[in-house]
Order: sequence, then C-alpha cells, then structure tokens
Amino acid sequence: MYKKDLRKKYKALRQALSEAQIEDQSLAIANRLLQLDVWDNTYFHLFLTIEEQKEVDTEFVLQILAGKDKEIVVAKSDFDTLAMTHFLLTDNTKFKKNDYNIYEPVDGIEVPPTKLDVVFVPLLAYDVNGNRVGYGKGFYDKFLSQCKEEVVKVGLSFFEPETTITDVSPNDIQLDYCITPETIHKFPTTSF
Repeated sequence: MYKKDLRKKYKALRQALSEAQIEDQSLAIANRLLQLDVWDNTYFHLFLTIEEQKEVDTEFVLQILAGKDKEIVVAKSDFDTLAMTHFLLTDNTKFKKNDYNIYEPVDGIEVPPTKLDVVFVPLLAYDVNGNRVGYGKGFYDKFLSQCKEEVVKVGLSFFEPETTITDVSPNDIQLDYCITPETIHKFPTTSF
C-alpha cells in the first residue's frame, strides 16, 4: 500500500480504539520492551504521546526508563525547519503544548543526536522490512539520519506489520524493532 493510504487506514484503526484498549495495549507494549536487549545503554529518546491521535501511551515506557535510572531525552519540534531539538528530561523540565497539541520541553539541557543510544519512534504503520509511515513531515527521518550509525530504532505499534510499503524513499530510515502488545518484530537492515 502507498503511504497516504496507510495513513488513512491506521488513523481510522486507532480512532476505533477505546481509552481502555489504548491503556491496556500500551502497558503490554511497555512490558514487552523489557525483553529487548537494550538495557545496558544510557541515553534513551522517547516521544511524548499525542492523545488526540490515539498514539501508544509512552508514560509506561517513561516509568520503566526512570526506574532503570536511564537518561531520558525528549524533543521539541520546529515546524518551519522540520528540525528537532533534544533535551534531557530532569525534575526541572517544564512542558508546554505546541500548536499541534504535542507536549514539548520549554528548554533545558540540550543533548546532541549523536549521544543517543536508543530512540523510540512514533509511527502510524510499518512493514515486515522495518519501513515506517509517520505523519508525513519527515521529522524522524531527518533526526535519525543525525544519530550515530549504531543507534537502536524501536517503533511502538498497536498493530502488526503490513507486507510492504509501496513508496519507500531512500531518505526513509528503517526500524531495528517494532514492539506490539503481542510480539517483538526484529528487522534485518537492508539497503536500497
């Protein structure tokens, strides 16, 4: 399927989920994350949930990371340049909703993308090869291209993968894993 069709399909599938389903499945995803071999790493980048989009609730992942004393990094997006700035999450971090209803840090200790070990990646859909479909602005592909080569890219999804995304671009960055409530998908790295 084409990205635009996948966006439409998965937005509709998410809108059909109840709050209870989102909470239960988000908790299952967070618990499944504990099986990943990433916990020796230090710097974890976490996206903050857009509730209106019925995204995976990352509060559970946040609790796991905090419980394991990891350095948690969150982003602030610039919709003019499509760039992200990354800040260390501390007790003093103040948040504000942007124009797109996304909670973002106001300011703080900036962390360069090259410092990150693991990035949790938001998505609408993904395929069996680890290609993902986001909201279409390219924020994460741009950001991931700035990370070190060995950064571990982990998608979080309520749904299983599609067979193929028809219009994958050479700029699209593939996932290493995608976690669902039922399983962990591990992807081979393939090149164009």
